[in-house]
This record gives sequence, structure tokens and C-alpha cells, in this order.
Amino acid sequence: MLGGFKNFLMRGDVIVIAVGLVTALAFSTLIKAFTDSVINPIIARAQGGKSVGLGWQLGAPGNTTTYLNIGSFISALIYFLIFMAVIYFLIVVPYKYTQARRGVAVFGEPGPVKTCPECLAEEVPEEARKCRYCGSDQPRRS
Repeated sequence: MLGGFKNFLMRGDVIVIAVGLVTALAFSTLIKAFTDSVINPIIARAQGGKSVGLGWQLGAPGNTTTYLNIGSFISALIYFLIFMAVIYFLIVVPYKYTQARRGVAVFGEPGPVKTCPECLAEEVPEEARKCRYCGSDQPRRS
């Protein structure tokens, strides 16, 4: 039982995913600090005055629970875009390059698909002999 678990952990894919997740977490922390320390003050300043952020007070003045903070949303959106760009350019692109050198296509365009005549599933690969959803035999295309 422990031998199987060891073999599972030592597979190359699991190691690559683990390293990618740890790297993503590190970048996430860095980008969060950037948006909190740099982007948020810029957005808060855009409203001007002594406002706590870019937004509107919906309830009693000074009540932070009824403050509609648009700046926080804009900051989260910027955070997401930066984070996804970092993940793409520092993890996905090198991984695609490494796998291409090994002769393995990853993150490529999906192949052509057809519709199953039995269950009407639209994601059946064109070369499939059986439908992955209902198991029916697929007609050959000429």
C-alpha cells in the first residue's frame, strides 16, 4: 500500500504540479502585496478628498460595513490579471516548451469533434469509435 503511494508521489506530473502550485502561491503573495500597497492607494487617491477608497457610503457615515468599495474590486481585478499573466508566462509557457521538446503536446487546440447521434453529446472526438458518454458505436466518416 505504501509502495503504491510512493509511486504516485514520485510521478513526474505530480512533482511538476506541486512545484507549480508552490510557485503560484509565492507569486500570489507578492502580487497581493503589490496591489494592497501600490494599486489600492492610487485608486483611493483617484476619488480625492479624505475618502477611505473609491466608492460610496450607503449607510451611516463612518460605517465601513455599508461602504461600497469599488476600488477594492478594481484592485482585485488587477490582482487577478497580473497573477494569471505571471502564471502563464512563468509556468505555462516554459512547461509547454519543455513538453514540446519531449514530443508531448500540452495546452494545445482541441481536435475536431462530432455530435453523437444517440445521446447528442457535442464533445465526442471525430476519430472516436465509441461515445464517451453513452458508449454507443460511432459511425465512420468517409
